[in-house]
Amino acid sequence: MITDILTGAIRSGTSVMYASQGELISERAGVINLGTEGSMLCGALGGFAVTVWTGNPWLGTLAGGLCGLLISLIHAFLVLTCGANQLATGLTIMFFGMGITSFFGRGFVSEQIVGFNPVPIPLLSDIPFLGKVLFNHDPLTYLSFLLVPLLWYVLFRTRLGVILRATGEREDVLFASGLNPQLIRYAAVLAGGFLAGIGGVQLSVAFTHSWVENMVQGRGVVAVALVIFASWLPFRAMLGAYLFGAAQALQLTVQQTGLAISPFFLFMVPYLLTLAALYVVERKKRSQTPEALSKVFTGTSAG
Repeated sequence: MITDILTGAIRSGTSVMYASQGELISERAGVINLGTEGSMLCGALGGFAVTVWTGNPWLGTLAGGLCGLLISLIHAFLVLTCGANQLATGLTIMFFGMGITSFFGRGFVSEQIVGFNPVPIPLLSDIPFLGKVLFNHDPLTYLSFLLVPLLWYVLFRTRLGVILRATGEREDVLFASGLNPQLIRYAAVLAGGFLAGIGGVQLSVAFTHSWVENMVQGRGVVAVALVIFASWLPFRAMLGAYLFGAAQALQLTVQQTGLAISPFFLFMVPYLLTLAALYVVERKKRSQTPEALSKVFTGTSAG
């Protein structure tokens, strides 16, 4: 049971992990994107549709990422160029993503695809316990293992990372250096949308091999919350995503045992655990919010 739960934690949590890493990039630059849910939905549908048309899940992955990027571009334009409220705009983008994918996705509900399947890594997949948990996944999950340390390195060991963090903390330093914080924020929001789109692709093309209306089911909102839980650190965000995935895997495992527990309560468990984790973090006051994010709550423009 433990092996199944841990394996399910990674398989189910990978889509959330992609989205949380993308949102972390955006928030490090000072922009909250509650429209991450919409980017994931558009990525899931775009990736699934292109995979149906081409039979190539890698082309579907690229298309899904671009769909998530395009949705985030709307958010960036409204917030950074037009000065709209970030929270209101994000919620609008989220509902827009739900509506547009429900409309265009009707014809794909019954479609079948040959998507990404688990690819056991030779020798490593034969290791007892760890082999099944870590080395028997789809290609997008393996790429996610590389994404987190790469993002950490870029954020804390490169000039690009310093510029990104300075955008969310001390934008006056960027002005003094001749850089444009608004352009950097645009790039960060688009990168976040692209990764959220990839998270949606992982869900539809690799995890479920299907498309159903509103299949993301709040994962994008959870991803935004996990960035706070992670104190804007990539490895903590990865841990939070897998915690959410483990709760979902536990929910399915308990249902299979036939215990007399309401399925509606079990469906709530992953989200309740996310709320509990956020409460613990807030109580301990560990999170160090990027300074520019405070402008979201004071009504000041982030640009």
